[in-house]
Amino acid sequence: MAKVRDDLKTIYTAAIEAVEPAGAVRAHVSRRHDSLILSESGKPFKEFNLNNYRRILLVGAGKATAPMASAIEHILGDRLDAGCICVKRGYVDSLARTEIIEASHPVPDANGMKGAKKILDLIRDATADELVISCISGGGSALLVLPAEPVTLENKQRTTDLLIKSGAGIHEINAVRKHLSSVKGGNLAAATGATVINLMISDVVGDGIDVIASGPFSPDTSTFADALRVLERYDLVGSVPAAVVDRIRSGARGEIPENPGPESPAFRRVTNLILASNIIALDAARKAAAKLGYNSIILSSMIEGDTSDAAFWHARIAREVVSSSNPVSAPACILSGGETTVVVAGDGLGGRNMEFAMRAAPYIDGIEGILIASIGTDGTDGPTDAAGAFVDGSTMVRSQEKGMDIKEFVRRNDSYHFHERIGGLIFTGPTKTNVMDIRIMLVERHKKSI
Repeated sequence: MAKVRDDLKTIYTAAIEAVEPAGAVRAHVSRRHDSLILSESGKPFKEFNLNNYRRILLVGAGKATAPMASAIEHILGDRLDAGCICVKRGYVDSLARTEIIEASHPVPDANGMKGAKKILDLIRDATADELVISCISGGGSALLVLPAEPVTLENKQRTTDLLIKSGAGIHEINAVRKHLSSVKGGNLAAATGATVINLMISDVVGDGIDVIASGPFSPDTSTFADALRVLERYDLVGSVPAAVVDRIRSGARGEIPENPGPESPAFRRVTNLILASNIIALDAARKAAAKLGYNSIILSSMIEGDTSDAAFWHARIAREVVSSSNPVSAPACILSGGETTVVVAGDGLGGRNMEFAMRAAPYIDGIEGILIASIGTDGTDGPTDAAGAFVDGSTMVRSQEKGMDIKEFVRRNDSYHFHERIGGLIFTGPTKTNVMDIRIMLVERHKKSI
């Protein structure tokens, strides 16, 4: 399987490079003299005369935001007056006019609050003859944090941790986050009178602009009632801090105004543009696999739900290729993307990608020629230094030879140490991008049927 492992690296590297943030900005934003031009699908669709603005500001938050900001700085040059962005620690770039504040992810910290306050102060008094360029990407929900009273940072930290471990999806988590925040859910747009260009790299299934980084410059389509239903659905009403429940219940009763929605005049001044998404990464992976000689297909970029269920069905599809050459014949590369969820019940270390691979291992035990991998495009899976992991038909035998009981690792959600001991971890380092996860199944021409 040595060649297959080399092919795996080539394929996921191509996927990540296709959604490199600075390149994505340059593909959609250009400057011709004093005009800033926005393009979509290679065609210009909106133009901004820079001479109409007395001040140009840059703000943003997310794992991909620093290289996005770098590209904007190069495009604007000395026309950019000032800026401030919040990024995950280590996800920095060299910027000349924009302050970078490094903060914690996925659980927010005081630095995220510091950055959010600076961004709010920077744009609060801006008027329509000032231009704000927002660079938003995955991770921004945690990195741009300014709790609405009476919610405190500690309340937000506890709630975020519980939501992540509950198995809630990102749309559900962000519905709660938006209703505990002074900046998310369109509240940054409502706080400024400036003209806004909101550039986004999507890390959410469906590319909903109000869900990407919890939509600070996008109209909120969720409500307090939606947020309350999330807490009830995952039995968190008695676990999250009382201040959180009180605020959300008050909002659901109509005692607190909803976040600004599509009808709000604030969004008449906002132009939204998605620069990169999961399907772009998957398509690049498909093309790279085809060049390596694989019959390559994309199942979907919208895989959600329980990680263990997703692992089961992906493994079954790989086995089907071996058994019947469906949905594609070997050598095959079968791709999918999206973001699954894990209910964290144990005290182990890991993330959803490593969990996916560990859960898939028993279903391909002993089958030659199958490799299954799952990789976070941001380069980190959960609170670890690995991007993901891979397994093959020999994984279970090798783990048993080491005296490892996979059931115990599953019980403890300890996927990192499972893969570490059998050499299955995938390391990319911080990629400074984030378009959710990609799953890659490689099937060689098989030597025996199953």
